[in-house]
Amino acid sequence: MRVKCIKCGREREDVEVRCKCGGVFKVEVDTPFSKDLRENFPYVKRWISLGEWNTPSIRVEGFTYKLDFLNPTGSYKDRGSVTLISHLSQLGIREISEDSSGNAGASIAAYGAMAGMKVKVFVPSTARGGKLKQIESYGAEVVRVEGTRDDVSRAAENSGAYYASHVLQPEFRDGIRSLAYEIARDHGWKSPGEVFLPTSAGTLLLGVYEGFRHMVSEGILDKMPKLVAVQTEQVSPVCSKFRGIEYRPPSRVTSIADALVSTNPVLIDEMIRVLQETGDCVVVSENEIIGSWKYLSRKGILAEYSSAVALAGARKYEVSDPVIVLTGNGLKTL
Repeated sequence: MRVKCIKCGREREDVEVRCKCGGVFKVEVDTPFSKDLRENFPYVKRWISLGEWNTPSIRVEGFTYKLDFLNPTGSYKDRGSVTLISHLSQLGIREISEDSSGNAGASIAAYGAMAGMKVKVFVPSTARGGKLKQIESYGAEVVRVEGTRDDVSRAAENSGAYYASHVLQPEFRDGIRSLAYEIARDHGWKSPGEVFLPTSAGTLLLGVYEGFRHMVSEGILDKMPKLVAVQTEQVSPVCSKFRGIEYRPPSRVTSIADALVSTNPVLIDEMIRVLQETGDCVVVSENEIIGSWKYLSRKGILAEYSSAVALAGARKYEVSDPVIVLTGNGLKTL
């Protein structure tokens, strides 16, 4: 597999984080598809595994729910962490940095610990809550940074450790392909009608897209599903750009869906390209999120509010055979 810049097409040299043109790298998926799913990631020779993948799908009142919050650290981010950390471990990288006060930080910290790496996770000075405690529990050093979210990212990138950004690192996004493979497998190797995805920085949407595209190109599936990105009213830059509507980010994000905070995602152009090809975008209100969360909870499914966003989007949509991806464990937010 080759790793190329999505902007200029140049192949990555060594372990560059960003292309010299300012673009972001992506893994070019050109390997034959295998139903032995790990074989679809040939660059991973030794898996740093915590038992991720193979999360259950359940059918409730006409909707299929992919319970991806049952991954080891309680979120779908483990799909990206296992491929990224396995790859970096093979290269002999022993010290990494990441910027996230949420699920990505916890996941990188856990897999970094399993790999024997020294992990620093940079967070805003105002960050609080159980996810920070989870990060620290894995032995990672939490570094608080004053200023904006961009200041936090710059501090992580300039820390002296290798910057294992879950947004910028192509192997992290590439690991999310495994979710598409499992959805197709759960459907008897057929494509669902729609897949509803909580959307923020874009790793979930882009990874799932690449997985389905791989299966279509290899003749495993006869068509792409419609990928529906779901965003909150406060944080809707992708839906706004997709619809041609001006977006003004809030000075401070206060949505109950506190994992969806990317008001200016670096991957937005790539997300728009994917949605224009095979998707749509839906914005949901706080009341719609809360109502969907309560519905799931009363069915015995305790997901994060940020996951319930996907169901809220599906409820506003005319659906045929929908899959709702539930990404984060509700125990983290109680």
